[in-house]
Amino acid sequence: MFIYSIKANTIKLVAVIGAALIALTVMILLIPDYSPKTTAAIAKKIADYKYDKIRNNDDRVSFLKQFGWEVEEEPEEEVKLRIPSDFDKVMNSYNELQKQGGLDLSKYRGKEVTRYTYKVTNYPGYDGTVLANVIIYKNRVVGGDVCSSDVSGFIGTFEFPETDGAGKPDGAAGNTAGQNEKDETYPETEMNSEAG
Repeated sequence: MFIYSIKANTIKLVAVIGAALIALTVMILLIPDYSPKTTAAIAKKIADYKYDKIRNNDDRVSFLKQFGWEVEEEPEEEVKLRIPSDFDKVMNSYNELQKQGGLDLSKYRGKEVTRYTYKVTNYPGYDGTVLANVIIYKNRVVGGDVCSSDVSGFIGTFEFPETDGAGKPDGAAGNTAGQNEKDETYPETEMNSEAG
């Protein structure tokens, strides 16, 4: 016959571990599967648009037109930029905007890109200057935005804004019209220009 003795501390330890395992199992079984609903919606949106084979000015203008934007045929500006290797608060904020549009600049950290800026001529319900920035890496759109040139203006994704009954943007579709985004969210403040 074998005699086995257990100390009270060992019993407490086994009980605590057992309770923890039971609690973890219950949590895993009761908590629903987490899958962000926005990811599926964004994936569906970007599947409808062509982001690659953007080789020349006509391709860039056509890229913007597929979202409903009408722009002046020639870009206002063409600038070589380097995506920062380390994102600070401002660049993280700008990249969150990119993610709303189904893009992600973090994949291009340290890469040299070209930003083309076009003047938008059909932004609904807004009389100021609106610009569309298209960021290209190896003939592919990897980022960009549509923004006002006003200091207290707006910045949004490529998605054409939905309008209210009066024809004014209601801030939907990733556009932050009327939210007075500060100029510091403009990407040039964080991406170092090769031109100067």
